[in-house]
Amino acid sequence: MDFGWLDITVAALVLTALIGAIWTRGRNWLDPEFWKRYAIVGSVIMFVFLWILTFDTLKKTHIGSDRVPSPTVINYKITYEFDPSKGYYMPKIHKDQKELLFGKEYSEEEAMKLLVKGKLVIQSRACMNCHTLLGNGAYYAPDLTKAWLDPKWEKVMMPATQSKTKEEAMVKFLMHPDKYATWTRRMPNLGLSEDEAKAVVAYLKWMSAINTNGFPDHFGESKLVKF
Repeated sequence: MDFGWLDITVAALVLTALIGAIWTRGRNWLDPEFWKRYAIVGSVIMFVFLWILTFDTLKKTHIGSDRVPSPTVINYKITYEFDPSKGYYMPKIHKDQKELLFGKEYSEEEAMKLLVKGKLVIQSRACMNCHTLLGNGAYYAPDLTKAWLDPKWEKVMMPATQSKTKEEAMVKFLMHPDKYATWTRRMPNLGLSEDEAKAVVAYLKWMSAINTNGFPDHFGESKLVKF
């Protein structure tokens, strides 16, 4: 569906008022039966709308949809650009420009396997005890939704880790975060192997391509990341 939340809310209220008025016609508004019938109508309509919205959301958020790209997106260059038609920043996937992760082009099966491993690594280390993913989690450390696109990797961490690529710098940082200060806080060493760190980087790159309706807003444009 292409309707906004306001359109859906107004439609639900109008339907509730209309059907309720028909069913309670001739009854005094002080009659308990009047409000009982309105409550039934409102509950049924809200349930139906919630049911429809749930399946609509599932359709739009499954992997391979317009909002949640295929795992093979990790093979391409991803940027975060303002969309005037929508009024917020959106990830842009440059299908005409390859940006291979660790110098390899992954098939859909290989990419999916790598992303699943990255997700499991993040869960096993309880990263959300400090970080947020898609806005969910703790707020002690940065949100990781668009971490792949953070300009600090190229401008700070690549020189600090003496790396030739962004993903190489990310892997080195994830394996030995205690060696590299990030502002006033240090990430603890979580004992990641190289394969685990690579899987996390792949997961973060894929997650950066998800259309999150402009969250986080103006990412990469903050004065805090200007050098």
